Amino acid sequence: MKALFDQQTNHDLAFNAIQALLAEACHSRTAREMMDHLAPLENVEEANYALDVASELFAIQTEESGVPRIEFDELKSDIKRLGISNGVLDLEGFIRVLHASRLINEFIIFLDKRDHDYPLLCALLHRAYFTNEIISPIEKVLDKRNQIKDDASVQLLKIRHEIKSTRNSINKNFDKVRRKLERDGFLAETVETFINSRRVLSVLSNHKRQIAGNVVGASKTGSFTYIEPRENILLNNELEMLLDDERKEIRRILLKLTNDLRVHQELIESYQYLLITLDVINAKVKLARTMDGVRPALEADPIIELHEAYHPLLLLSNKQMGDKTIPQSLYMDEFSRMMVISGPNAGGKSITLKTVGLLQIMVQCGLLVPCDPSSKFGWFHAILTDIGDNQSIANQLSTYSYRLKRMKYFLEKANKRSLLLLDEFGTGSDPELGGALAEVFFEKLYNQQSFGVITTHYANIKLKAAHLQNAVNASMLFDSESLEPLFKLSVGQPGSSFTFEVAQINGIPKDLIEEAKTRLDANKVEIDELIATLQREKSQVEHRNVMSKNAEHEANEAKYEYEALLEHYEARLQKQQVLIEKNNKTLAHGNKMSQFINSYRLKGQNKKLLDEVKKFLAIEKSKVVKKREQAKNKTRQSTENQKKTRNKRLKANEKMRPLKPIEVGSLVRIKNSTKQGEVLEVNGKDAIVLFGNFKTKAKVSELEVV
Repeated sequence: MKALFDQQTNHDLAFNAIQALLAEACHSRTAREMMDHLAPLENVEEANYALDVASELFAIQTEESGVPRIEFDELKSDIKRLGISNGVLDLEGFIRVLHASRLINEFIIFLDKRDHDYPLLCALLHRAYFTNEIISPIEKVLDKRNQIKDDASVQLLKIRHEIKSTRNSINKNFDKVRRKLERDGFLAETVETFINSRRVLSVLSNHKRQIAGNVVGASKTGSFTYIEPRENILLNNELEMLLDDERKEIRRILLKLTNDLRVHQELIESYQYLLITLDVINAKVKLARTMDGVRPALEADPIIELHEAYHPLLLLSNKQMGDKTIPQSLYMDEFSRMMVISGPNAGGKSITLKTVGLLQIMVQCGLLVPCDPSSKFGWFHAILTDIGDNQSIANQLSTYSYRLKRMKYFLEKANKRSLLLLDEFGTGSDPELGGALAEVFFEKLYNQQSFGVITTHYANIKLKAAHLQNAVNASMLFDSESLEPLFKLSVGQPGSSFTFEVAQINGIPKDLIEEAKTRLDANKVEIDELIATLQREKSQVEHRNVMSKNAEHEANEAKYEYEALLEHYEARLQKQQVLIEKNNKTLAHGNKMSQFINSYRLKGQNKKLLDEVKKFLAIEKSKVVKKREQAKNKTRQSTENQKKTRNKRLKANEKMRPLKPIEVGSLVRIKNSTKQGEVLEVNGKDAIVLFGNFKTKAKVSELEVV
């Protein structure tokens, strides 16, 4: 793969700018170097893994709290020293190892019991394990300020007590001498300074012989002489020996600590690997956040299906300036693998082509990209470009010579796993001769079954794309009323170059434009105007379709809202009715019981009353039983009605068959249109239709037989 992703492709698609953004987002030097050499991965499995693991870290940082920050210092030099038998880590090395062990422990704790949600990150962290066997011995030696503790050993504690006592004596003697000399007026304004870590007096040079001590230097002008007081000479010598003892004891402590950690060298090496890997993944996530990147589908077969896709660098640039970026959507597979984009200059052809190429490379590098998540990418073994003039003064190559050499390379390498991106195809030579040669190249690349996105102004290339079965025309839309490009891709028909319209935008006098038109073949002008008209009409139809879909969506939303409200109020009404019936029934029962109570006699003659009570209870029970039976019958009847309705619908669907099915050779038209065309091919729900000299792809459901 890497052999067919050359530096020219990197330059043409500005992938080096993506690499620079990724390197800037890295924390460690090794990760930055890896980003500088980032290239498409070896196979689709590796790329899918890279996309998945980046998606997991993206999700964690978006949805979870308390995620450890990926900030650390590399352990390369420390691992190297651990590999040497008598090697000793310095203080900074122990601090680096300590921070690394803490950070990995934090990640392991954070991901504990999250295997189901983040399986790849959890599997990655399984290269290490939670332990305090590295942290504990280091913390016994280092304090919270990451300095060697006084009690790191008994000997060090003793030495530091002696150092403190000696320094106190030195300072006491020095201050006593300084105060006396200040009274005598022998000292300079600076009074004192430090030379070779020793505290010395700044004495006026004409008084130096009056002071007992060791002369250790003088000022540049000779005005001051620096003198170490005699009382401190032996003490300073003793202090130096104590400091040397301290250094030796610290080295002994660090050597012992290094030996204790050496048994964990393999684990520390895994720290280095994990932290660099997390740094790389985190850089990808940082970049994805800035450009609203997502994880698209990536398949083994070559295919490109973009929905609302943005050029990453253009999107970032426009975001900074507060400008809007127009997304593009397109579809390419084995039946539409060569796309020829035409349209006006400065209309977005090159950006669209670069969008396809740059996103494809980024996905094959395992990077999240700015597009709709429903977008789909295939796998290509070669991504090759020819964009810009690329003149070479050193090699004495003209633009056209360079392009011919590049084309020769493409013809040698192109196959069904190649994605070719050719901008301004065929230019650089005589229009007719260059156009003829470009047409031959186009046919050759097509016959080699390669995929390609090509921008051109040549009519013969557009016409060739219309006639080839697995090629398709596309155009960048242009508003002929406002005379402004819309920067929107429309697939299915070639586009006009809008040469005269663009000239008018740029202030060319109208009389000159009209004069130019008279010098062209009338058929050429008529064809260009026809293409422009078709493009304008298609744009209007698409606009109306969008408005219609929006209106339909709003109507459906209103309908659903009304139905939900209706259902809500009907449910409330039904509850109220049930409650009223229940209350009425309770009230009637209460009244009846009141009658029974009032009829009750204290002595005898209650037999008739009890018979009435029993009769009343029997009647009420029979009502309850009857009501239950009615409910069962109603449910049974409802089920039978639903079956009957479903059977009627199935029979009706069986009768609804098109009288004239759309098939190859059918004369059809797009619904609500008068333009007629012949069906060349039917692929499931899609059909290839020839309208005049132009071939287009349409949904079968949008066509009707004439």
